[in-house]
Amino acid sequence: MTRSEARVAASFRDPGGFLFWRDGDLFRQVNRVSEADYRMLMDSGLYARLVKMNLLIPHKEVKAEPAVPDLAALVIKPVRVGFISYPYEWCFSQLKDAALATLAIQKEALALGMSLKDASAYNIQFHQGRPVLIDTLSFEQYREGQPWVAYRQFCQHFLAPLALMAKRDIRLGQLLRIYIDGVPLDLASALLPGGTRWNLPLFTHIHVHARAQLKYADRGGEAKAASSARFGKPALLGLVDSLESAVRALDWKPAGTEWADYYDSTNYTRAAFDEKRRIIDGWLERTQPKTAWDLGANNGVFSRLASGRGIQTVAFDIDPAAVEQNYRECRSKIESNLLPLVMDLTNPSPGLGWNHQERASLRKRGPADMVMALALVHHLAISNNVPLPRLADFFSRLGKGLIVEFVPKGDSQVERLLASREDIFPNYTETGFEEAFSTVYEIIEKKQIEGSNRTLYLMQSRS
Repeated sequence: MTRSEARVAASFRDPGGFLFWRDGDLFRQVNRVSEADYRMLMDSGLYARLVKMNLLIPHKEVKAEPAVPDLAALVIKPVRVGFISYPYEWCFSQLKDAALATLAIQKEALALGMSLKDASAYNIQFHQGRPVLIDTLSFEQYREGQPWVAYRQFCQHFLAPLALMAKRDIRLGQLLRIYIDGVPLDLASALLPGGTRWNLPLFTHIHVHARAQLKYADRGGEAKAASSARFGKPALLGLVDSLESAVRALDWKPAGTEWADYYDSTNYTRAAFDEKRRIIDGWLERTQPKTAWDLGANNGVFSRLASGRGIQTVAFDIDPAAVEQNYRECRSKIESNLLPLVMDLTNPSPGLGWNHQERASLRKRGPADMVMALALVHHLAISNNVPLPRLADFFSRLGKGLIVEFVPKGDSQVERLLASREDIFPNYTETGFEEAFSTVYEIIEKKQIEGSNRTLYLMQSRS
């Protein structure tokens, strides 16, 4: 490979092909071993149908030199996804919609003589507001009597975490960050409430499925046991329908958290809130970023100032209820430029998987053109004891520009944070804030929010 060419770190497990970069463009090499399945995908009409249904990322066949010519059949160029996200960063409804999209794809594939050979949640990305399959080589020809080889993977990647989030605790979605190949079914079975054994789909696909995995573990695995039995297409379609019913029946209502109703309890007056919106909107108009990351976005009120301008915007928040509300609004309004994600900024997504590179860290997926950190600094600096210089360095590594809000100690929100602890933050002042951030940023403009004691800053990274 040339210096301007590199394989995508996450694309190595499928012998059928892989993604690679060349001169800033993304390509997928289709190897000869998967050429027949690829041609069937294209010739059967399945590709056209899935693209029309917004379930599969479009691509073009191109006359580009393969990265590994000895293995290659052809090269395709897929449409780029704006931001790669991972299942452990999705809210409940995002994971649910991704699961339903996977099952819809399998149904369409079976109707045209093909089947998904894997059901990895990592093969789904949110593109223009919709869950879409990005792995063009996930399909294989269906053979009569063949069981669905991706059944276990679907249950571990989708059904088990969804059931745990809905029936036990929403925070258990973070198990996907620990178990990169999905939540083990025996663990899910042990953690789920006993009442789920009376739920036929969950009993079948999680509890019984977990016992089957353990039973056949010493005899070559569950897959080998299943492959010895005939599994006709009606039974396979029945399995997909059963999984779909199980997923649709699961629900979680975001309520009762501090942040889900944040803007209903803020100490802003209406005039001050509107002034804050006006200032931020004006700076976005002035800077014209193509991408924006809103850190601590809550339910996305200010994120939409960016996305409404056509800026590809990612809205991060630690609270799954706030992200759930944000995503549901995105879905109902068919917003294509906004992606809400669950993210703890004090412990952001690290590099995971093989060689720490299979799933990229948050920083590796940047930098954004603009970072917004509104009503956030005091939480990180006071609640989490992060010194201001470290905050400035962190923000500067995530984006080139910065719109940041400083909330002083005299603000009621900061007073609340300090009410139950000693004030050990002598440098948490407007002067201390400006000195800390000036080491890595040029302060372009600062504006007091009329009707409040808070200040907004527009900054540009010096690096």
